[in-house]
Amino acid sequence: MNLSSHSLPPGSFGLPLIGETLSFLKERDFLKNRQNKYGSIFKTKIFGQPTVVMIGSQANRFIMSSHKDCFSHDGWPDTFKSLLGNKVLLLQEGDEHRRKRKLLMPTLHGSALSNYLPKIEEISRNYLQQWEKLDSLVWFPQLGRMTFEIASKLLIGSESGEVNDYLFKLFIELNRGLLTIPIRWHWTPYSRALQAREQILAYIDKAIQHRQQQPTQDVLGLLIQAQDEDGQGLTKEEIKSQALALLIGTNANTASMLTSLCMALGQHPHVLAKARAEQQIFQTDKLSLEKLKLMVYLDLVLKEVERCYPPVGAGFRRVIKPFVFNDYYVPATWNAIYSITGTHNDPQIYTSPELFDPERFNQEQTESKKIDFSLVGFGGGTRNCLGIAFAQTIIKVFTVNLLRSYTWELLRNQDLTLNRVPVLHPRSGLKIRLSRI
Repeated sequence: MNLSSHSLPPGSFGLPLIGETLSFLKERDFLKNRQNKYGSIFKTKIFGQPTVVMIGSQANRFIMSSHKDCFSHDGWPDTFKSLLGNKVLLLQEGDEHRRKRKLLMPTLHGSALSNYLPKIEEISRNYLQQWEKLDSLVWFPQLGRMTFEIASKLLIGSESGEVNDYLFKLFIELNRGLLTIPIRWHWTPYSRALQAREQILAYIDKAIQHRQQQPTQDVLGLLIQAQDEDGQGLTKEEIKSQALALLIGTNANTASMLTSLCMALGQHPHVLAKARAEQQIFQTDKLSLEKLKLMVYLDLVLKEVERCYPPVGAGFRRVIKPFVFNDYYVPATWNAIYSITGTHNDPQIYTSPELFDPERFNQEQTESKKIDFSLVGFGGGTRNCLGIAFAQTIIKVFTVNLLRSYTWELLRNQDLTLNRVPVLHPRSGLKIRLSRI
């Protein structure tokens, strides 16, 4: 069969050299607008690469499972690859990926995760107590600061105070450079992000040296101790790169989901009332991973937040073998994008997708289970997000403490339309007033 006898997908490569990159970065509904014009598969050119965009659960299954051998994970923008480093798990393939994932898994699951829970709860409560003293606050940056403190303490053992504030400022600079034009002039966001990266890695390097002399049970300490069945561990550069990636992912994505969760609960009083009522059952219980698993309605709410407000709206791949999908030919060397947002808003999967309705995920309905690869906010297949349990534990512990002891009001005269870069967040940052119940 001659694959190239099929036509290329519809769409536009845009301007010479830059293609549609500026529109991709600035246009809020870039993928949706082109889907409406061209359909669920179309071509574009972003970050200098011809790119096919494939939208829907069938496309997700094709990319993540049935035809995954046609793709590599090298399709992320060059800014991602240079700022995360080529040794990060996200960019590894085959046996190397499986070996590293197996080494990393115990640091973010099971008994290790259970040991992190008291620190997560302590920091969450401290921030809530600080916020209740304020007349009002902008929640997104504050939640970002909180999740960064949790992540930095548990991942690399940083301390509160000036050092943590310094690291947080560096991470803000780094995040700003993840999705931008990779121009290295000293004043550009990308150049500042590269400088911030080097300073963060220098801090992690010192933290590794300290743990080699005095072993610890935080994530970094466990990464240093990890060995496979052949007695091989991770190199220092691999540990540094992975610790950096975990910090970025936990900080940005978790803060985004927490902000969306708090916004959605504030906008839907009946969902908030039901979530709060569930907490009355566990009010006097000490939090544990086992108790968190029993909070069924909270799980439904988190799934609906993932569906409606995925922190990152798309995933990237590199096409390494040509293929035909939906009767269109896609050459090797192109990039491929699967649309998380497009899948989550597909009316063929989700009834009235524009509505925020956690009940769609209850045992009677379970809309996402009717069609595989239809809920992919944390990826799918064998390469779903390694830090999903860690992130969800942070979100659940914070939310439990919030629901049990606090109420909040969304202030008027703010813009709650959503920006998607670097992660999803309301334009106004979510202005609220917090008070004790």
